Amino acid sequence: MLIIENLDVSVNNNIIIKKLNLIVNYGEVHVIMGPNGSGKSTLSAVVAGNKKYNITNGKITFNNNNLLNLNPDERAKYGIFVAFQYPIDIPGVNNFTFLKVAINNIRKSNNLLALDNAHLIPLITSKIKLLNMSDDLLHKFVNVGLSGGERKLNEVLQLLLLEPKLCILDEIDSGLDIDSLKLVATTINSIRNKNRSFIIITHYKRILKYIEPDKVHILYNGCIIKSGNKILVEKLEEHGYDWFAKQQY
Repeated sequence: MLIIENLDVSVNNNIIIKKLNLIVNYGEVHVIMGPNGSGKSTLSAVVAGNKKYNITNGKITFNNNNLLNLNPDERAKYGIFVAFQYPIDIPGVNNFTFLKVAINNIRKSNNLLALDNAHLIPLITSKIKLLNMSDDLLHKFVNVGLSGGERKLNEVLQLLLLEPKLCILDEIDSGLDIDSLKLVATTINSIRNKNRSFIIITHYKRILKYIEPDKVHILYNGCIIKSGNKILVEKLEEHGYDWFAKQQY
């Protein structure tokens, strides 16, 4: 599904990602862990198409399409979704309008008819209830006045409604209390299937109590220095990132 080859990324002439290689197959859940400043959020932003980052080498393909030739909206239409570490406010745009435009643009790209309000309102409301959020959310401006945890749930709401093929969740567990964390994890597990893949970026192992990953990667100083299964997380808890880096170099 997603193939990243020898990726180099810089910002203001500072190299953030170095010779990064990653393959995510259909139906897989990959977890990326690493210390602050290791390049985790940069990687998600690059896959999403953020023009702030300068790709100096390498390639990214998604379902045999060269992502580097596509704008962010085109990547979304192909089925890439990114839940950001810090979801931004969009004053003046309420959640219903935002979701309506997003859903119908995705449907149009898949040659499906647009949904009218009569179909959209019950659809969106059902997902809001699934996440134990208030129906008032529909009438509020996107993320305005929401707590950090509520913003993350709002990202999960978008994920449920847009039904992407590749879901990149950048620290989706941060700011969540234990009940919300279990709810998010349960929701992710409920939509796992053979055609949908996940990249979960996190600092902590707590979300992995509820989600079983296929692969775990340690990102350190812009490089993936170790890949393995869930056992790798326990070793990381025991030894720390620097120990793994020393083993690598």
